[in-house]
Amino acid sequence: MLRNSVQRSFFSTSAAALAKTAKHDVVVIGGGPGGYVAAIKAAQLGFNTACIEKRGTLGGTCLNVGCIPSKALLNNTHLYHQIQHDSANRGIIVDNVKMDIVKFQAAKDKVVKELTGGIEMLFKKNGVTYYKGNGSFEGEHEIKVSPVPNGVEEEVILTADNIIVATGSEVTPFPGITIDEERIVSSTGILSLKEIPKKLAIIGGGIIGLEMGSVYARLGSEVTIVEFQPAIGASMDDEVAKATQKFLTKQGFKFKTSTKVLGATRNGDTVSVEVEGVKNGKKETLEADVLLVAIGRRPYVQGLNAEKIGLDVDKRGRLVIDNNFNTKFPHIKVIGDVTFGPMLAHKAEEEGVAAAEIIKTGHGHVNYANIPSVMYSHPEVAWVGKTEQELKQEGIKYKSGKFPFIANSRAKTNLDTDGFVKVLIDAESERILGAHIIGPNAGEMIAEAGLALEYGASAEDVARVCHAHPTLSEAFKEANLAAFSKSINF
Repeated sequence: MLRNSVQRSFFSTSAAALAKTAKHDVVVIGGGPGGYVAAIKAAQLGFNTACIEKRGTLGGTCLNVGCIPSKALLNNTHLYHQIQHDSANRGIIVDNVKMDIVKFQAAKDKVVKELTGGIEMLFKKNGVTYYKGNGSFEGEHEIKVSPVPNGVEEEVILTADNIIVATGSEVTPFPGITIDEERIVSSTGILSLKEIPKKLAIIGGGIIGLEMGSVYARLGSEVTIVEFQPAIGASMDDEVAKATQKFLTKQGFKFKTSTKVLGATRNGDTVSVEVEGVKNGKKETLEADVLLVAIGRRPYVQGLNAEKIGLDVDKRGRLVIDNNFNTKFPHIKVIGDVTFGPMLAHKAEEEGVAAAEIIKTGHGHVNYANIPSVMYSHPEVAWVGKTEQELKQEGIKYKSGKFPFIANSRAKTNLDTDGFVKVLIDAESERILGAHIIGPNAGEMIAEAGLALEYGASAEDVARVCHAHPTLSEAFKEANLAAFSKSINF
């Protein structure tokens, strides 16, 4: 109710949002992490800026049906699982622990509502005009905003000197499998299940599949991951991926790698999944209460009308741009999931800032070699820079240093010692090339690795920085010490 009242107030005071035509310096199509950040930055740089979003709430997939709700579920199920299975080891006796699925989902929804509503307030604070509607190209400088429920009431034509396309991505469908968001679900439907499935089958062993598998495994589901590749983890370092599978197997996951999905059929309240071994051709049928299709995402251009002005699209459906985010028209830029690069919210945010700066000054930069990735399982997995297999493929001579959390004093006191830190450095210069962490708080710790990578630090540089004791970050220091010399505590 609060968000809606704020929204009505904002529209009532924004004459441009009610006009049939309007002129802006910059118009951003899409209000996700890339789009809303680009709009705010452009406004901060002095441009008359507008942002168009048709979802009804800002924040894109990430805030509405992606990063934020999934992390709420992951955090809360971790607490639940820890109370059930680990608290007694710490001398904390808790009886009759139960899960209230209604309140569990409500807690997630509350966080999403607060954050999406917060972006509307940021728009108002920075003077960004928000058009709630579907944006599509009418010409090289013209954008049509079509009405959507509770949005603009009539069609609006916007004229813009500069346009930034940030329409994001959508779930990649699996050929022959119909997603009904009840028994056969996507990464959206899995967030809002009304009951905990006894058996959950997941197609795809990437981050989305493993995170959602973690949520429901902690709630008691029997989780089976079906992955076409011989290993899970997609772009993870091979050693880290193997360790991740080992830890998740201990948590009750079942893995069927090198396995091809032939099809799936819903039979009332169950789903039958037909699979086949990639190497041996052996076929079998898996029975599940819910099937999650998590084979990735694809660029979203539906309704954009990009073909009307001839924007180039590559074989993967991505809008083609140059190094300054420009399409064939220099005043039309593209950022985020709808173009090249990893489909990550923070990558899109960096591009949003850079695109706005290029419009203002002609200069903007994103270091694509330093985009961190995080999987919020337990233990967490995070990495940045080169993997060991990439260095081997590129013929780069390197050294590595590792330090296990079992030798870290803070991890020991927390009774949370699974995993390790692994640092890869150039064999001659000892400059850090990549860092890989599997363990507690890996997603926070990877920021230090990113900073070191950005400034070209050597392993010795990091190892000679005084790290507070006792902290988990000491493991990162020790891994760097091990890379160029020898660790002290292992």
